[in-house]
Amino acid sequence: MLTANEIRDSFVKFFESKGHQIVPSAPMVIKDDPTLMFTNAGMNQFKDIILGNHPAKNKRVTDSQKCLRVSGKHNDLEEVGHDTYHHTMFEMLGNWSFGDYFKKEAISWAWEFLVDVLKIDPTHLYATVFEGSKEEGLERDNEAASYWEQFMPADHIINGNKKDNFWEMGDTGPCGPCSEIHIDLRPEEERKKVSGRELVNKDHPQVIEIWNLVFMQYNRKADGSLEGLPAKVIDTGMGFERLCMAMQGKRSNYDTDVFQPIIKVIGNLAGVTYGKDEKIDVAMRVIADHIRTISFSITDGQLPSNAKAGYVIRRILRRAVRYAYTFLGQKQAFMFKLVPILIENMGGAYPELKAQQTLIEKVIKEEEESFLRTLETGIRLLDKTMTETKAAGKTEISGVDVFTLYDTFGFPFDLTELILRENGMTADVKGFEAEMQKQKNRARNAAAVETGDWVTLKEGETTFVGYDYTEYETSILRYRQVKQKNQTLYQIVLSETPFYAESGGQVGDTGVLVNEFETIEIIDTKKENNLPIHIAKKLPEHMEAPMMACVDTDKRNACAANHSCTHLLDEALRQVLGTHVEQKGSLVTPDSLRFDFSHFQKVTPEQLREVELLVNAKIRENVPLTEYRNLPIEKAKELGAIALFGEKYGDEVRVVQFGSSIEFCGGTHVSATGKIGMVKILSESSVAAGVRRIEAVTGAKVEELFNMIQDTVSDLKALFNNAPDLKVAINKYIDENVGLKKQVEEFMKEKEASVKAKLIETAKEVNGVKVVKAVLPMPAEAVKNIAFQLKGEFPENLFVVIGSVYENKPLLTVTMSEDLVKNNGLNAGQLVREAAKLIQGGGGGQAHFATAGGKNSDGLSAAVDKIVELANL
Repeated sequence: MLTANEIRDSFVKFFESKGHQIVPSAPMVIKDDPTLMFTNAGMNQFKDIILGNHPAKNKRVTDSQKCLRVSGKHNDLEEVGHDTYHHTMFEMLGNWSFGDYFKKEAISWAWEFLVDVLKIDPTHLYATVFEGSKEEGLERDNEAASYWEQFMPADHIINGNKKDNFWEMGDTGPCGPCSEIHIDLRPEEERKKVSGRELVNKDHPQVIEIWNLVFMQYNRKADGSLEGLPAKVIDTGMGFERLCMAMQGKRSNYDTDVFQPIIKVIGNLAGVTYGKDEKIDVAMRVIADHIRTISFSITDGQLPSNAKAGYVIRRILRRAVRYAYTFLGQKQAFMFKLVPILIENMGGAYPELKAQQTLIEKVIKEEEESFLRTLETGIRLLDKTMTETKAAGKTEISGVDVFTLYDTFGFPFDLTELILRENGMTADVKGFEAEMQKQKNRARNAAAVETGDWVTLKEGETTFVGYDYTEYETSILRYRQVKQKNQTLYQIVLSETPFYAESGGQVGDTGVLVNEFETIEIIDTKKENNLPIHIAKKLPEHMEAPMMACVDTDKRNACAANHSCTHLLDEALRQVLGTHVEQKGSLVTPDSLRFDFSHFQKVTPEQLREVELLVNAKIRENVPLTEYRNLPIEKAKELGAIALFGEKYGDEVRVVQFGSSIEFCGGTHVSATGKIGMVKILSESSVAAGVRRIEAVTGAKVEELFNMIQDTVSDLKALFNNAPDLKVAINKYIDENVGLKKQVEEFMKEKEASVKAKLIETAKEVNGVKVVKAVLPMPAEAVKNIAFQLKGEFPENLFVVIGSVYENKPLLTVTMSEDLVKNNGLNAGQLVREAAKLIQGGGGGQAHFATAGGKNSDGLSAAVDKIVELANL
């Protein structure tokens, strides 16, 4: 039986024998494509080639690509763990042809690999072909069907509809028919009873799709019409985990050696056995799947957070923690302990896992502990909501309350349902779903984008000249209109551009396009599928006239200074903190820089000062820039250039060097370090477990900062009568303030004692209960002290209600002895809530002590009387 690693290896070597170049997997996390957060298909890294933005270096390629599908169109998250074949992270085995071979070779090689190489029984295989579409004016894919007929009987070739057998990249762009290969893994006796043909695409767990051959031959335009693609593309994707299930004779992906080693460790840690209890099995599958996703995401540079891709990863991690908490009884962090077995299993194919092991473990452990605290908070809040609901005579929690727990506190809906069921209560599911739908609508409306078709003025590719020029004569190749949030913008592609497009943490250039007739402002430059896009609020009237592209050099130079400074900062941090420091992210703008790096404790002020001194020393040295363009990647590594985990590099790279600082980098930089001027670190903080963040400014912004500090010091000196030693003067005032504060506290204690004595003196006896009531002009803390002192002196038969006003804010305070709570059934919280209406406020508390604030001081006396009346002593 082949192992998973052997199956993966056999695939890429087979296609290598067919003239394909083996390429490495792209990172699972996508950083420079605004249309995607994660790689969700093998073709993602080739989008710029498929779209015609860049020529293919190799006409035939093959790889095993790590993918993630949890959000948007491919949302499989809630399926994961409950069936045998859905996953969040999965590997996609693929082969591609860019304008080379097409359907005949794709089909015959697929058959050859499955039947001749892997020895899969051909009678267990079925193929689907596109049945055609009348509304699209498309015929059945008879060409693909004819090739399949050479390998399998006609009754194993099945027509498929547009949903299953017509692949589209998005609402617009390349598309075409596809042919899916399905395998029937059922036992022989079941196959005799029902033909596999009847179960294809029917969600049967043992009759599954394993390979999709996509024949891209059309381009979908914005108006929905189709046009032929000039260069046809083959894009195939085979689910690695499903193939392993078929090859290893298993009935579930989770029974293969891809997942079983992880599941066994989960069982050992939790003291459970896989295969004994379905709920426990689901939890183990969820955790085994999710630990892969989380670990690979962190490796590729995406940490859990509350925004965008980081939020997706946090959601996956919390789903796993929730299953461990609910079904495996794991109340402490334990998922981080699964990282070693994952690396043992997959580290050979993906060595970046081993290199990042310490970071992965620390981030997961901290996230687990944080969410476990959230679960405890959520349970307390839910307990409070259940108590209040029961007190109101109801058994159903409102959808709004359930949604608040979910949305604000991160408390899972299904866990809420479980706890409610255990307490004989229910949740308003429809109300919850309505709130969820409102949130989705808000998000959808905020993100809705209408993108028009590209209007091509001339053919060609963009050449970036921005390393050498900030002004350059150019012409418009194509443009399109984009509408979002009631704003209309235009995306322009130029033949040559000096504009740097946002990537690598550096923001895009701004500037103007100028011709003899007009000036068009460029408000941003971004990359889409590796294509520089210039964003403008209007189009030139004379589209075909030659134009001068002019970058805003002030902003460019400030960005360059900040970007070069991040390189010097990286080197200085490694010198001061150690070589374990690795860049984990950055943001370079004209105003400031932000640098995230791996380090497992707070950087001390002394270390920060040392880092700052080292960088400023390098700036004063005025070290010139040494730049290597189109350098073979092996040569770059020989130079000692630092690469970033989670970045995909080509065969040739750009390397930026300032003396001993050598890094892979595509950004813009100063010609010598002296042009940075100076750096000043503003802050150092934690981003996630094992990841720290430094924020800093350079050049003119440092001057602005120093001027602001100098002005502040001058203003402070003026406040202290221009004392020659400001520190001594401030300390003197602090000491004097401490002394005065003590005097005030002593005075307040005396006053509290005096007021308390007066209250005892004026108290009334009502049916054996000492009733203290008053309206006082005192702070809340003083009133609370008096109330507790009275309760201490009179442990039985005491009822106190005090109305107080301080700084025009009314407050009701109620306390009573424990015997009145037990014997008379009184509740201070309920009393104060009812009376608070008279001061236009609200509040609550415990049965023996409660307070309520309000807005209307005039109603205070009436509120005090109301409480005494309600107590009915």
